[in-house]
Amino acid sequence: MTLSLNIPVLTTDRLVMRAPCEADFTAEADFYTSDASKFVGGPMPAHRTWRLLATILGHWVMRGYGFWALDDKATGTYQGRVGLWFPHGWSEREIGWTLMPNAIGKGYATEAAAAARAHAYGALGWDTAISQIDPENEASKAVARRLDARFEAMYEDPEYGPTEIWRHPAPEDCQ
Repeated sequence: MTLSLNIPVLTTDRLVMRAPCEADFTAEADFYTSDASKFVGGPMPAHRTWRLLATILGHWVMRGYGFWALDDKATGTYQGRVGLWFPHGWSEREIGWTLMPNAIGKGYATEAAAAARAHAYGALGWDTAISQIDPENEASKAVARRLDARFEAMYEDPEYGPTEIWRHPAPEDCQ
């Protein structure tokens, strides 16, 4: 059996959103062994990070959408990942973002999440999306606000505990 992934490449003003690959592993492993990863399941050892990257690619196979790796157009430097997520047991289809420490504060998460949302609402026909955010993650809440998402409710995630649900505007309400 031959398995192929048809992961579309999206571009924004400053980013190339591409398929995740093994070359992203070193930056991801460095991130996940640090406290910077505390809001997204870390810290964790490198072998679990490798499995996480494999899961991210597997999500594309099983759902037909997932997280894109982000490269800065000007430098080609890996900046993190943004995408669409709905693993088994998740409350709803989500738009998520995880940036490497060197990419924080540059607007990349907002830029890429807006492109991912446009893809979800356009190519995939979604009519709604959420973002699940740790209550202490003020930077992620700021991204959600810039995307015009609104806090909706608290959710008790079985793995991550109390999580805020932020509802994105409907397709017709997005610019």
